[in-house]
Amino acid sequence: MIKKEMIAMLLAGGQGSRLGVLTSKVAKPAVSFGGKYRIIDFPLSNCINSGIDTVGVLTQYQPLRLNTHIGIGIPWDLDRNIGGVTVLPPYEKSGGSEWYSGTANAIYQNLAYMESYNPEYVLILSGDHIYKMDYEVMLDFHKANNADVTIAVMPVPIEEASRFGVVIADENKKITEFEEKPEKPRSNLASMGIYIFSWKVLRDALIAMKDQSGLDFGKHVIPYCHENGKPIYAYEFNGYWKDVGTLSSYWEANMELIDLVPEFNLYEEYWKIYTKSEILPPQYISSDSKIEKSIIGEGSEIYGVVYNSIIGCGVVIGKGTVVRDSIIMNYSTIGEDCQINKAIIAENVNIANNVVTGEGEEVPNEKAAHIYTDGLVTIGEKSEIPANVKIGKNTVIFGSTEIGDYPDSYLMSGKALIKAGE
Repeated sequence: MIKKEMIAMLLAGGQGSRLGVLTSKVAKPAVSFGGKYRIIDFPLSNCINSGIDTVGVLTQYQPLRLNTHIGIGIPWDLDRNIGGVTVLPPYEKSGGSEWYSGTANAIYQNLAYMESYNPEYVLILSGDHIYKMDYEVMLDFHKANNADVTIAVMPVPIEEASRFGVVIADENKKITEFEEKPEKPRSNLASMGIYIFSWKVLRDALIAMKDQSGLDFGKHVIPYCHENGKPIYAYEFNGYWKDVGTLSSYWEANMELIDLVPEFNLYEEYWKIYTKSEILPPQYISSDSKIEKSIIGEGSEIYGVVYNSIIGCGVVIGKGTVVRDSIIMNYSTIGEDCQINKAIIAENVNIANNVVTGEGEEVPNEKAAHIYTDGLVTIGEKSEIPANVKIGKNTVIFGSTEIGDYPDSYLMSGKALIKAGE
């Protein structure tokens, strides 16, 4: 029988609804990040850099692009005869088919996959965080403490702690209490949603809790282990870690990549981030163009001016156009004489000439004020924007739009123009 010391289970089924139209056709872990990457590249790269060669990727929502991106795992050196990367969608069983109804339920439905590797330990990961972590160091901590469960935690400002699952630990880092999103947190150690379980403990807990609806690690499995006297420890992580679950945090995390001294460095030789790369020609930067403090993907053609922005692969930016503080994803085209300010433009968008984004005052968005915030302009994939229009702040556009969709050629701040079926 095959035996692996530790396998990873990567939860990548998230809808990511707080990313609005960016995830209407694609799962959150497959959203572009940092130009050439996708969000899932970061935990997958952490796995191979940590010496973990067996990864199950649990998909559910809009999995096509994620599956195509992962393929057989070649970019991450995960194309193995034994182990490697395996995509695990929900499947039909003799008793009927069942969607994954919670993080732990998804893992429970794949007990047979884990059993086939008979691991000592199972690492549970989320597919939508940006960070670099050596999971081997966390495993050493788990072993040194004879833990049954180790939870990666990080200190957060106490005023933000109520957004997280919070742990209370003694001086030896043994966890004595949990609080799931407490109103008045008594600790600032927040769970990162990264767990190492001793395999037998995980298997027993999942089987015992299998009938719990929406079976979840933070709400059910870990409290169950705690109540049954299993030693649970907190592994404190002090590096960079970002949950890019909202448009604002997604935009900020991208912008941090181009800081003068980036807190999160994509260029470290010893901890590479791997991705599936298209075969593309080099960038073309015209003599009239100007680029400052930006990342430009391969195959892009820049004829205008780009400041403080992340430009994906195969993007065209026309003559006379100025792009500032924006994210433009792969294969989008921006026409001539445009002013693109603080925009998130998804893949395969076509913007005609003389378009201005980020005009006017900030007004809450009429469709989803909690999603489209911070003055951002968000344009969903494959959208078409006609020439000579102005677009306000906190706006969202999705679909093929025409000049008649813009009263007086202006989409006012806070408006939503959604023509594609969401």
